[in-house]
Amino acid sequence: MIRIALKLLPDCVTLVPEKREELTTEGGLDVVQLRARLKEQVATLRQGGILVSLFIDPDLEQVKAAHRIGAAAIELHTGSYCEATDEVGRKTELGKLETAIRAGKKLGLQVNAGHGLNYVNVRQVLALGGIQELNIGHSIVARAVLVGMDRAVREMVALLKER
Repeated sequence: MIRIALKLLPDCVTLVPEKREELTTEGGLDVVQLRARLKEQVATLRQGGILVSLFIDPDLEQVKAAHRIGAAAIELHTGSYCEATDEVGRKTELGKLETAIRAGKKLGLQVNAGHGLNYVNVRQVLALGGIQELNIGHSIVARAVLVGMDRAVREMVALLKER
């Protein structure tokens, strides 16, 4: 994948953990544990002129490790927030996201977020502030099956502007 990225030269590459048996990514990269390998991959991509983002859980140590190995951006995994079944769980997960966002911004990282966000839960994450990009494609595409892509996108944009 690194060779492909260096050949195609996209503006940004987000490194995401993925197991063959997963239908979708179930968590963030463990940057602390994989520090040496990731540092080398990040350096190689950056030398190719590619902005590198790491998909991580909203954990302070993971944010710090992402910064230490040279990532320019992080994408916070919002899955635990999205899967929380009660208000206490949602508030706890929003608190973790907020802490990670603040730490990332303080370290000079671009902070993005995504995974499981939809028309119901996205505003609470957006309200935390400090997020440059929200990755919500699956929800929009699923809605588009019912109402068409144009309307699905317009509805999401309207939600994001309501803040």
